[in-house]
Amino acid sequence: MAKRKKPAAGKARAASKSRRAPVKTASRSPVKRKAATKRPRAAHRANGIFADLKPNAANFAPLTPISFLPRTAAIHPDRVAVVHGELRFTYRQLEERVRRLASALARRGVRPGDTVSAMLPNVPAMLEAHCGVPLLGAVLNAINTRLDAATVAYILEHGEAKVLITDREYAAQVGPALARMKKPPLVVDVDDPLYTGPGERLGAIEYEDFIATGDPDFAGKPVIDESSAIALNYTSGTTGNPKGVVYHHRGTFLEAVGNTMAWPLPPKPVYLWTLPMFHCNGWCFPWSVTAMGGTHICLRRVDPALIFPMIAEHGVTHMCGAPTVLNMLVSAPTEQRRRFNHIVDIQTGGSPPPAKVIKGMEELGFRVTHIYGMTELQGPSTLCVPQDGWADLPTEERAVFNARQGVRYPVVDGQMVADPKTLAPVARDGEAIGEIMVRGNTVMLGYLKDEKATAEAFRGGWMHTGVIST
Repeated sequence: MAKRKKPAAGKARAASKSRRAPVKTASRSPVKRKAATKRPRAAHRANGIFADLKPNAANFAPLTPISFLPRTAAIHPDRVAVVHGELRFTYRQLEERVRRLASALARRGVRPGDTVSAMLPNVPAMLEAHCGVPLLGAVLNAINTRLDAATVAYILEHGEAKVLITDREYAAQVGPALARMKKPPLVVDVDDPLYTGPGERLGAIEYEDFIATGDPDFAGKPVIDESSAIALNYTSGTTGNPKGVVYHHRGTFLEAVGNTMAWPLPPKPVYLWTLPMFHCNGWCFPWSVTAMGGTHICLRRVDPALIFPMIAEHGVTHMCGAPTVLNMLVSAPTEQRRRFNHIVDIQTGGSPPPAKVIKGMEELGFRVTHIYGMTELQGPSTLCVPQDGWADLPTEERAVFNARQGVRYPVVDGQMVADPKTLAPVARDGEAIGEIMVRGNTVMLGYLKDEKATAEAFRGGWMHTGVIST
């Protein structure tokens, strides 16, 4: 067979260069051509043979906690979802009420991205708002019921609330707040039969009448972007105006799931609402308990005289609260206490609980889980995980360990104690001091209308908590 002649080296290089040379046209600039050709090559190098497989409607859905209620209602439609005094709502009824609320808000002009504020105790309307407001694509702003009129007015104006759902108990704060506003929101009153104290209605319509105008089959607005806002909560700063902390659908979904994993929260829990739902959206437990098909036991105010009988009557399995709540229970008079023949799990955070209080809670029949979190972290971020062998320790010694903190939640990507300037982690010797820093999907989107504060909080790719620890 005759051999093909090899071209001269110079000619070969020229021919190769000629084959590689792009064709120049008048309509395409070299800069545009470079961007169009190199990006796919880089993506292909990163993903190899899998580069052509992309997310689509069949294999991707935005994460959102509002998906939990329809699922639970479909599985357990006749299970009791809510208890409030003598009132009982099944999951079928709860879903209908949530859809009515979203529909009624839509008919009053509330659109996706609008803010709906709620100044409520732990009553059914507050629980329904956690699902009904985001079902519409709106953003829930749960307001601290302990704030004064000036701060309430600031929050309503800063968050641009279109609607305010408020309980008659807070008329003394809300009334003057509305009077301060140039453009007050539509006010919907909750007139709870369990509340018999002072306070007038401030709006033109009561909550039950309002949701009665809604459609129980209202489909809501689909979540397109899982990073879109779902809730707006305000910090309790001691100086200046509070900051508006924005939560997102993805973060609250994962925080709700993280609660079930970290505690853990089992199927069909009976959850007593001793933690205010206005506090970090109840640490996302309105969604966690619903996801697990649990029963929400509503409670307007924290009072041991009410809590102990409710634990015994309803078989409460889980509850949350600050160490002050634990101290109230431990210090309750003997005549207020009730015996119950099961362990009640209770999460506590906000400040380290004294070992003496933890010991007292265990003696009463509670199992304490110590967590740490903050408004900007959408609820608990770390927890004290009992170690093998702690169960065999004396109660006093075990309580000392349980008062410590902590390891990151399963859904938190990173946590460290570091130098706030260099971001270098400090020695893990229990003595070196640094700032607690966190990052991951459960960190806030940022501060509303405050780019400077947001940038400072996220400096170096970490959420700076401002909390000093070892």
